[in-house]
Amino acid sequence: MKYVFDKIIDRSGTNALKYSVLKERYGRDDLIPLWVADLDFETPDFITDALRKRLEHSLFGYTATPDELWSTIARWIEDHHGWKVNKEWITFIPGVMKGVGSVVNVFVKPDEKVIIQPPVYFPFRLTPQGNEREVVFNPLKRVEGGSYEIDFDNLASVADDKCRLLILSNPHNPAGICWSRETLARLADFCYERNIIVISDEIHCDLTLFGNKHIPFASVSDKAAQISITFGAPSKTFNTAGIVNSYAIVPNDTLRRRFFKWLEANEFNEPPIFSTIAIIAAFQKGEEWRRQLISYIEDNVRFVLEYFKENIPSIKPLCPQATFLVWLDCRELGLDHKGLIDFFVNKARLALNDGETFGPGGEGFMRLNVGAPRAILKAALERLAGASEDYSTK
Repeated sequence: MKYVFDKIIDRSGTNALKYSVLKERYGRDDLIPLWVADLDFETPDFITDALRKRLEHSLFGYTATPDELWSTIARWIEDHHGWKVNKEWITFIPGVMKGVGSVVNVFVKPDEKVIIQPPVYFPFRLTPQGNEREVVFNPLKRVEGGSYEIDFDNLASVADDKCRLLILSNPHNPAGICWSRETLARLADFCYERNIIVISDEIHCDLTLFGNKHIPFASVSDKAAQISITFGAPSKTFNTAGIVNSYAIVPNDTLRRRFFKWLEANEFNEPPIFSTIAIIAAFQKGEEWRRQLISYIEDNVRFVLEYFKENIPSIKPLCPQATFLVWLDCRELGLDHKGLIDFFVNKARLALNDGETFGPGGEGFMRLNVGAPRAILKAALERLAGASEDYSTK
């Protein structure tokens, strides 16, 4: 089946976050929204059909979780990422960041600390801080070509005896990095020696681009498996973020018993009826969709890279190895934070995520969501080019 990604979807009247909060968050609602990380493509029909079929039976009482859910998740991960996951290691969680908050509350004492590696997805900072835990920064190092690597020397200097948890973005958001096996193994050795648990957020793992490969953190060594809690979901790949369908994988018996017991006690491990249906449909019927989606995103990335090169050379996009997010280096514009926001919002009339929210190292950057029909991307970049031309002539 040939899937259509060029179709422009009218999301008005659906309370779509990407569109409905523009006035509140950006001060105006005449913007092209390319910020929050969901896709402007229709959720595939095999998921919609599965949900519709269940809706035909109009009784939505308490519903048991089918064992098929766990075997489906395990099979998908082994087939796509070469990691053999036992079904007993998996549980439902009501969202990745809710999972992070749960881990913080279960394993990190009030006087202990959480390590993050900015620039990185900003809830990694906000969630521990909101739970009154101290957050320690280990900023990534920029390397030639504009990408990043983990700064292990600095990590050794900031990881004191109070650091109990490190949150890893794998693949990395916003830079779209697929971390190498060597990097992940080195990180595992470091954290294992210091009794630091690693949350590996792998929600973008099924969207690797240009032949790059995702490596699950827990799969690189026995040490990694023993300290890891992996979070995932089909939501980024199959555009089901509005349906809660996340899961956690914990190989270590001691960590798993403690974490799963807490989730069960608070009834956070019980999936809503439509979550189960969406996950099973996505992972049993979604491979062809995924392949075609990746091809379209790759073409969008190529289009964006070429457009900036030819029309807006003062902004340097980093080509992602995964995700549908492009990290834009806007520092050559010479604008401070307030000026950069004004330039994108009021001059170009675009809603992107500003880099400063991603923490140290994000200043002067913007995050662009390219998971949209190409016509929308083209219109957005034309607005940006026009604003850049007006700015350069002043």
